[in-house]
Amino acid sequence: MKNLGISIYPEKSTDKELFNYIDIAKEIGFKRIFSCLLSAQGSKKEIVDRFSNIASYANERGFEMIVDVNPSILKKLKVNGENLSFFKDIKVSGFRLDNGYSGYEEAMMTYNDYNLKIEINMSNDTRYIDTIMDYMPNKYNLVGCHNFYPHKHTGLSLDHFEKCTQNFKKYGLNTAAFITSQNSTAFGPWPIGNQMPTLEMHRYMPIQVQLKHMIALNNIDDIIISNCFATKEEFSKIKNMRLDMVSFEIALEKDITEVEKSILLDEIHFRRGDISDTIIRSTKNSRDKYKNRSFVLHNAPRNIKRGDILIESDEYGNYKGELEIALKDFINSGKSNVVARIKEEEIFILDFIKPNQKFNFIINDN
Repeated sequence: MKNLGISIYPEKSTDKELFNYIDIAKEIGFKRIFSCLLSAQGSKKEIVDRFSNIASYANERGFEMIVDVNPSILKKLKVNGENLSFFKDIKVSGFRLDNGYSGYEEAMMTYNDYNLKIEINMSNDTRYIDTIMDYMPNKYNLVGCHNFYPHKHTGLSLDHFEKCTQNFKKYGLNTAAFITSQNSTAFGPWPIGNQMPTLEMHRYMPIQVQLKHMIALNNIDDIIISNCFATKEEFSKIKNMRLDMVSFEIALEKDITEVEKSILLDEIHFRRGDISDTIIRSTKNSRDKYKNRSFVLHNAPRNIKRGDILIESDEYGNYKGELEIALKDFINSGKSNVVARIKEEEIFILDFIKPNQKFNFIINDN
């Protein structure tokens, strides 16, 4: 099951603002908090006092909080791999190494006395994680997390993202990545850019579409909103969203029948294993379940468009009742009813639905 997370930046926020944000996220079911020591200000004691207060509040509400560090910050704070008590003092669950060491040090850190999680930067396609694994770490305390990218055009390409992610998934490690709020006043640790995605293609997408795409990719365990603060409207788009499958938002055709509506909205669909590059065929469950029902031909336009959802009519014999989604434009046989259409901004996600991957539909009321 995937977990959702928020990010907080104490040096730019009051405790009241942060606690309110944490409470909102808890209500929706968020489980993780990312924060940053790279930009933290003040003395070591001031940092301990501030972060321990915030982390205590988060811990009491069931959050896991991980802070971003690098070797130079650890040196400044006089923290070394043999004594990680500083992170116990600030009451966090672990720390993320934005830059790392040789691999040996990271492996040894996973055997720390405080059961802290050591989170490794996932965004570089090197043998770094392989080297750590060569030193036999405690895998229960080793996790991975991608970077986020405030600077326009610097986010990861999808191919690079998937390759880097696989470097961690092959060891069964928990993975994390960032999506971004589109709030124009949102901020991160650095004074540049409102949007802070992991994937460049996500930079200007609505937050719920980014999340659905991450779900479709099916290789990231924890999905974290990188900037602060996401809006109430954005949270409302995420609230109650299924995290175990993509829920495509659809607009129904006006003349859809009740049986067609039942197939669309009451069934869990999954793509057949014998795939086509023209349509996604749902399982034959609806063909079997509704084989004694009639599917009258009523809306069979000549041109089928990418993103159209079809249910086969009685004219298609044994195929009647089968649900399909158009992956490309094609000419209707004259036997297929168009019953709904996927929201335009989500149509690209169809390309990431794999054989046997589950999905369902929700109605777009707008």
